[in-house]
Amino acid sequence: MKNVQVFDPPMCCSTGVCGPAVDPVLPQFSADLNWLKSQDVVVERYSLSQQPGAFVENNVVQAAMSSEGNECLPLVLVDGQIVCRGTYPSREELASFAGLAAHPESIYTDAVAELVAIGAAIASDCRPCFKYHYNRARKVGVSREDMTRAVATAAKVRQMPAEAVFELVKPLLNRTMPNQENCDSDSADCCNPTYFVNSISSKKCC
Repeated sequence: MKNVQVFDPPMCCSTGVCGPAVDPVLPQFSADLNWLKSQDVVVERYSLSQQPGAFVENNVVQAAMSSEGNECLPLVLVDGQIVCRGTYPSREELASFAGLAAHPESIYTDAVAELVAIGAAIASDCRPCFKYHYNRARKVGVSREDMTRAVATAAKVRQMPAEAVFELVKPLLNRTMPNQENCDSDSADCCNPTYFVNSISSKKCC
């Protein structure tokens, strides 16, 4: 069983959502480490701010920092050997380091999930839902521009049923009506209040 160790540079926390700017790399990397754990890989993660002792106790990490300083961080070790330094590897790279079969990276990230939720909130007129997922989207690094595009797409989808109804009704309303003298009988279609309803219901959408 492979052992993966991550030694982070000094920061508030490993989620990447602290502070005024969100680093979108860190939430994705955290998700990738969780995926590694689900593949029965032992994963250990240490922060220089919170667990400096782990850096001092590891000879490999101590040697790298002595020669390169904090510039070598983050360090990723597999079974005690450095496999990546100065940057966070992708899921494919982590899988390769851990000796796992190639695993296609899903495009359905936390950010995508929140954009989908924002669109659903717009389509369903749910204000609390929108506020909740708007805040969640900001935390995982979704830009205002992408949220605006998601809202615009949801608005277009929501508008389609209304446009379809208007397209159905317009030819009925524009239909040439019979002369008034032909509307004297009770059976005249033009004077029947259910005329348009029956006309619509008699047409099949499929």
